[in-house]
Amino acid sequence: MNSIRRVVLTGLALALTAGAGFAQDLGGTYRVEGRNPNGSAYGGSARLVDHGDAVSIDWNISGSGFSGYGTKEGRILTVDWGQATPVVYVYDPATGQLHGTWDQGRALDRLIPQ
Repeated sequence: MNSIRRVVLTGLALALTAGAGFAQDLGGTYRVEGRNPNGSAYGGSARLVDHGDAVSIDWNISGSGFSGYGTKEGRILTVDWGQATPVVYVYDPATGQLHGTWDQGRALDRLIPQ
């Protein structure tokens, strides 16, 4: 299932990259919903600061804080958060949401604007 999910998300990311880039500032507060690599759900909040071609992000997940810095390319936001692999988000301009994967596609993360 993880490999199928990874293929679908990679295909979606490639399709969206061909379109327009980030049309708006991504800065703001987001609700976080996600799934860990073991399938358990998590939630929290995130604060993004838009720096033009890049974004800094601070997550608060179940009382634990994480920080990262990401670069934008097309509709893809790749965030280095100090782990072996980045979080890779695809921006959905219709909803303003960012849909991401981490841990090499074994985990999911969604940022919903507040």
